[in-house]
Amino acid sequence: MNAVPAGADLLDTFGRPLRSLRVSVTDRCNLRCHYCMPEDEYAWLPRETLLSFEEINRLVEIFAEFGVDKVRLTGGEPLLRRNLPTLISLLKRQTAIQDIALTTNGILLDEQAESLRDAGLDRITVSLDTLKPDRFRSLTKRDTFDRVLRGIAHVRTVGLTGLKIDTVAIKGFNDDELVELIEYGKCVEGEVRFIEYMDVGGANDWGMEKVLSQAEMLETFRQAYGSVEPIQENSSAPARRFRLPDGTTFGIIPSTTTPFCATCDRSRLTADGMWYLCLYARHGVDLREPLRMNDDASLRTRIRSGWQQRVDRGAEDRKALESSSERGQFIQIDELRQDPHLEMHARGG
Repeated sequence: MNAVPAGADLLDTFGRPLRSLRVSVTDRCNLRCHYCMPEDEYAWLPRETLLSFEEINRLVEIFAEFGVDKVRLTGGEPLLRRNLPTLISLLKRQTAIQDIALTTNGILLDEQAESLRDAGLDRITVSLDTLKPDRFRSLTKRDTFDRVLRGIAHVRTVGLTGLKIDTVAIKGFNDDELVELIEYGKCVEGEVRFIEYMDVGGANDWGMEKVLSQAEMLETFRQAYGSVEPIQENSSAPARRFRLPDGTTFGIIPSTTTPFCATCDRSRLTADGMWYLCLYARHGVDLREPLRMNDDASLRTRIRSGWQQRVDRGAEDRKALESSSERGQFIQIDELRQDPHLEMHARGG
């Protein structure tokens, strides 16, 4: 076994440890949000290439040898993957994995929340960008707003704790709803995290003029609530957390204006076993081939060398382009059609 010795970290070229793994279980989604996958049809990953739950579990076991202790299940929309609680149960048996989380759009949550809880899911995050049904329909091309709200309500009903609500903040779209979303979070006992609009993937209408910055969001909250106190934490989590005078907490993920690359300890595994070391990475490491050949030695070598050679600071590289006015669409749609792995819905966003 070539695992990292107990107490040691597998570090990349910038000294960042390998700790958090985002696992996409499907590239399919039942929404068509304009900032993620606005087209009606895409080049999907071939079904025969998708990893089984047993294969995912085995990969996580090997990642755990190198320090991974947090797993987040993503998509696409992960609840579209049949029998997902089975995978959670498998992962829960791994003592090295301390936290299993799930990110969902919430449409199927009212049907599955109880089984997710019974399987041992630790935390759940629901994406919700607006509280206005007409805006939801315009954003997603779907009329499922009420189902999302029912799903969020059901989280508390079944006793799942640690609810977070992720909101992509976009100028001219939902920038007038920030306070309303905070108040909604209080009602459902969920912490809202506002995400700056990012120029990842492609085929969207991203532009710097649509980015609502962390500074602008904080000013909105100061005007509404008075003081906003930053919470000092020793954490590699992407969200910077704040506290309002009544004790309500919320987070902001300022990836566009204030990248957190220096402390990023996360990587991404696609549903077909490609490993990406950065959200902005154009190329991944194929782990499916050695996995299906039962070549654990090769798997460990690819993971170890991949992380030790990691130089990715994608968000910082993108921000550096602002000075030369070259920060435009990250990937052109023709490239996306040639390689579906470049889509955010394939690698877990």
